[in-house]
Amino acid sequence: MRSLRKLAALAAVTFLVTAWAADTPQGDLAQRQELKRATLATSPDMEVITSISEISKGETIPRHSHHGIETGYVLQGTLVQLPGQAPTLMQTGSSFLNQRDVPHAGFTVVGDQPLKLLTVHVVDKSKPLYEWVK
Repeated sequence: MRSLRKLAALAAVTFLVTAWAADTPQGDLAQRQELKRATLATSPDMEVITSISEISKGETIPRHSHHGIETGYVLQGTLVQLPGQAPTLMQTGSSFLNQRDVPHAGFTVVGDQPLKLLTVHVVDKSKPLYEWVK
């Protein structure tokens, strides 16, 4: 009986830690699938990372920056909404470029279909891919 209570307590703690971790941005986006990573030939201290991200309705990409350049292409567009603003369409086929250390994103997908992005980051190897803005 005592070990059953310990097991239940352990399960409760595990659940709470998992729930807290899901709400707390860590070093990466759960929605990002990395396709390729390579050292930048002209600068061994930098790397190129190619990824696809799929963000579903109701999910948010937290406001963040990168230690390098991010460029991307919208594979599947949808409506997104920044806090306090009207929804806006991220158009399929559009592209974007985010400069080094400039905060961006912070929007929630509000359209019926997921937002699908192809991104390429050219970033410092020694630093995390994402720096989350508080």
